[in-house]
Amino acid sequence: MRILVIDGQGGRIGCRVIENLKKRFPDAEIIAVGTNSIATANMLKSGATAGATGENPVVVCSANADFIVGPLGIVLADSMLGEVTERMAAAVARSKATRILLPISRCGTVIAGAPELSPTDLADLACEEIAKLTNEKACSDCTPE
Repeated sequence: MRILVIDGQGGRIGCRVIENLKKRFPDAEIIAVGTNSIATANMLKSGATAGATGENPVVVCSANADFIVGPLGIVLADSMLGEVTERMAAAVARSKATRILLPISRCGTVIAGAPELSPTDLADLACEEIAKLTNEKACSDCTPE
């Protein structure tokens, strides 16, 4: 299983997600892509298998991921204080991967009805969604005897 974690600014949410993913899915390949080098470095310190920075890594890694996890802004051009380009947002949105988007209301985007959750709670929810989806996928692949 290949999980792409995308984050920007300081990578705080990405770090929490990676820490949780490493505990929950120790055999998963976790790729950290930061929209800046600080986010990437911090996510690598959190235990990502590999990491890269910038637009092209988002585009390339989005095409090869099973899951993409990150704040909602990764599908919104010019979000995260302008760190997300149109090309990045389009690559994530068009990816065949299952996207787990974290509801963070910042940078001019408000998610009506979404509770304000801590980065730790968001990371926990992201891991729960992946666990649920991988279990559902495994069950849908089973054939009745």
